[in-house]
Amino acid sequence: MASILGGEMTALRVGFDTGPLLGPRTGVGLAVQEMHRALADRDDVELTDYVLSLRARLGGKVPPGTRILPLPAAVAQRIWAISDRARLDRWLPGAQLVHGTNYVVPPSHLPRVVSVYDCWFLRHPDQATPSVHRAGQVLRRAVASGAVVHASSTATADAVRALLPGAAVHTVHLAAVPLAPAPATAPTATVVTQLAGRPFLLSIGTFERRKNLPMLVQAFAAIASSHPDLCLLLAGGDGDDSAAVQRAIAALGPALSARVLVAGRVDTDTRSWLLHHAAALAYPSLDEGFGFPLLDAMQAGVPVVASTAGSIPEVAGDAALLSDVADVDAFAANLHLALHSQSVRAHLVATGHQQLQRFSWQRCAAEMAALYRRVAAGESGSDAPIDGDTR
Repeated sequence: MASILGGEMTALRVGFDTGPLLGPRTGVGLAVQEMHRALADRDDVELTDYVLSLRARLGGKVPPGTRILPLPAAVAQRIWAISDRARLDRWLPGAQLVHGTNYVVPPSHLPRVVSVYDCWFLRHPDQATPSVHRAGQVLRRAVASGAVVHASSTATADAVRALLPGAAVHTVHLAAVPLAPAPATAPTATVVTQLAGRPFLLSIGTFERRKNLPMLVQAFAAIASSHPDLCLLLAGGDGDDSAAVQRAIAALGPALSARVLVAGRVDTDTRSWLLHHAAALAYPSLDEGFGFPLLDAMQAGVPVVASTAGSIPEVAGDAALLSDVADVDAFAANLHLALHSQSVRAHLVATGHQQLQRFSWQRCAAEMAALYRRVAAGESGSDAPIDGDTR
């Protein structure tokens, strides 16, 4: 554990999973990226990065100094779901604690922390891919054997306690991923040229069931006649709900469906341009563990219309118009209000700037460092106050 020698605290040596940084930057990847950056700036934590991927070694994607556990991820997770074999201790000599940053933390004799960002896959295992299902099995075993859960929001912490009884859970909020300035000129991406200067509602997120996009399409249809120039732009990669989204769009009929644009994944410049030019961000999720797009919109000065699910009320505060996930009419009414009322728009934008100040990566890192010290000292009780030093 960390100790104080000569009046100075020695750095706690933490094995830190950087696997989420190797692929496309999903929400988890962005969280790990910013958490790692903020922790690396502290003098009371010393990170030893590790990844679990033979393919990463072969692909040459791993930064120098990263420890590579010589096991295929799928094989390792199958083992860890049922036993404590293949411990990672031998590959992290000198480490005092291990932080699994993406739902999975390997077996170890060391104290362990595992980050959980949402619990949708635990509530709906039938909708999980085989790899995600395996990760859930490893998570359950890790928690049962003493790993401490870092939850990204109070809502996620509550869900973990309900779904994994007896888990030691601590909430450490994430923060806003810095949003690139709006490009001086419009990107040449097809989706931007299709907008042709028209106002648009923006949705950002993978086309998966929990994003509730078919309901958003219905809500857009409910206000479309009152806003004849308005488009709905859906930006995000394919997921398990892609077919349902396409059916919902087709059901609008040819004229109205032409006003719903499907962009797929967008690059950084296009994403920034869309956020800075959207009339509002629509976020009707069935569940969220944090919700980066909420803070993205606040950074861009864009009103937010969202559901009351999961962490959304916690992160959005008073900077969004919220309604029940199943109430299409209420969501549509909030969209209309955010588009039509200048006073409501101004209030949401001003409140959003204030809400942003509640979240910072320096605070996140300070609270994570404090959590590391408590876990390393064997103090793993659930959600006692964490007093982080924000130096």
